[in-house]
Amino acid sequence: MSVNLEEIQRAYDEADCLVAPEQIEAALDNMAEAITARLARANPLVYCVMNGGLIVAGRLLAKLNFPLEVAYLHATRYGHELSGTLLDWRVRPTQDLRGRSVLVIDDILDVGTTLAAVIDHCYEEGAKDVLSAVLVNKLHDRKARADFKADFVGVDVEDRFLFGCGMDYKGYWRNAPGIYAIKGC
Repeated sequence: MSVNLEEIQRAYDEADCLVAPEQIEAALDNMAEAITARLARANPLVYCVMNGGLIVAGRLLAKLNFPLEVAYLHATRYGHELSGTLLDWRVRPTQDLRGRSVLVIDDILDVGTTLAAVIDHCYEEGAKDVLSAVLVNKLHDRKARADFKADFVGVDVEDRFLFGCGMDYKGYWRNAPGIYAIKGC
């Protein structure tokens, strides 16, 4: 696959910043406070959904000052594409979930197909309860299930093609410090 780094750079240079880095930090602080209030005494197993959840989980977990177990899973619908429908389980959860409280951390709740499948899988494996945390909730009416929402949300963002803070543009810019929208998308 040939990558046009000039086009990748241009996408960042021309993007609209929808959520500034300092707003991200405040959102993560608020999420950490709410998660702590709910799970501090629950001995939770926390799953990071790769790859998008990596940045969010890394920043959020450092703000949770209580005992927890961390693991990862990898389920995707996009790969490096801009859209996708087929769920691809690359790494399934391997820990014993029976009777556990589980927190699933991801970058974004867009349609929610991936997150819903992960939550369902955790329940099928015997989790006592499964909560979800996303940095971004995309505002639209196309959720995978009616009234589907994350338990902990950092920010609500308009329905555009987003990147930064874990979300990518053609595999790049997960490391961008804010949340950006592709110009015209």
